[in-house]
Amino acid sequence: MPSTRDIRRRIKSVKNTAQITKAMQLVAASKMKRAQDQALAGRSYAELLNKVLVSLKDKTGDLVHPLLEEREGNRELILVVSTDKGLCGGLNTNLLRKVIEQTKGGDVAFITVGSKLRNSLGKLKKNLVADFGVKDPVKFAETRPVSRFLIQQFLDGKYDRVKVAFTNFVNVLRQEPLIETVLPVSPVTIGKPKDFEGMGADVPPVAAAVGQEYLFEPNPLAVFDQVLPQYIDYMVYQMILEARASEHSSRMVAMKSATDNAKSMIKDLTLEYNKLRQASITNELLEITTAMKALE
Repeated sequence: MPSTRDIRRRIKSVKNTAQITKAMQLVAASKMKRAQDQALAGRSYAELLNKVLVSLKDKTGDLVHPLLEEREGNRELILVVSTDKGLCGGLNTNLLRKVIEQTKGGDVAFITVGSKLRNSLGKLKKNLVADFGVKDPVKFAETRPVSRFLIQQFLDGKYDRVKVAFTNFVNVLRQEPLIETVLPVSPVTIGKPKDFEGMGADVPPVAAAVGQEYLFEPNPLAVFDQVLPQYIDYMVYQMILEARASEHSSRMVAMKSATDNAKSMIKDLTLEYNKLRQASITNELLEITTAMKALE
């Protein structure tokens, strides 16, 4: 049975841990708010860009574009967006599990953003092509080289499909691992809202620009050549924003849970300490009473 001194030491240790997890919870909450604001700020731009692309496709008819080319091979390049730090619950584990399940038996190469799954994929002996670092808060200038690398790999014919594996932010308590195909861009799905654009909010479906007229100079096809790569750039940027918001949200929830567990443990240890202390005082009183009776 532990002594009262041992229990006091455990209580002090748990209190110190609770202070650390509480501080990490507050920091994660602040970062989550900033990451969420970033994604929400770009929502109107994403909707407008979708409308423009739909209108472009309608005006170009049977469009032939390298980024829309459907290929019969099974070579895939997957960008995996994970975290650089831990203590964020099962966020990375759930994403890794989904990636492994959907890439069994395929000819797959990986690009990583975030050290956690880069290390995990390395341990699993996966084919890692490149690794990129993206600081917090996320800047479009830092994510653009990632998307341009994906585009170039596809245009060079090294891969038949390019996908992005990330964690979609639904709400503070819910984050879903997703794998979205970014290349080839399907002409059928251009302009339709993706789950990752919603951030858990009720976003109305993007209309196909019905009733709106656009004037394209010098011609719709030339504009499409410029807009489509930018659209892919923004898709990758938005996905990384979603993953970053999910990371901070999951870490905030995990640290809150750890803080609550620490408080519960402190309560149990304090109760045990009081019981031992009361038992010790009772034993001392019994010894004194026995000694006094023996002297009578």
